[in-house]
Amino acid sequence: MRPRRHPPRHPRDRGQAAIEYLGFLPILLLVGLAGIQLGAVAYAAEQAGTAARAGARAASLEEDVGAACSSAVSSGIDVSCASSGGGDSVTVTATVHIPKIVWDLGNATKSATMPVDH
Repeated sequence: MRPRRHPPRHPRDRGQAAIEYLGFLPILLLVGLAGIQLGAVAYAAEQAGTAARAGARAASLEEDVGAACSSAVSSGIDVSCASSGGGDSVTVTATVHIPKIVWDLGNATKSATMPVDH
């Protein structure tokens, strides 16, 4: 039994895999950046929820809502809080701008309601 012989390679075919990889590289980069952007969305939503809970807690104790919201989030995050309600409960809505990695996706908004402490 004779060993199998492979057809000779042409010198021009040697860089074909590298060229195919270079063509696929932009797609890989876009998928990676989209994953990072998705993480930024989740982070902004989590920070907005934390700020809303802290602001609602402060509003229920008749403390400064804005200071409580700002101190509850990481440094470098811009947050705005608005409180509403009356009677037995107060609701605070926190808005955090989603960091732009590839796309500008606007704001993440979360609300929290707490009973008023009389």
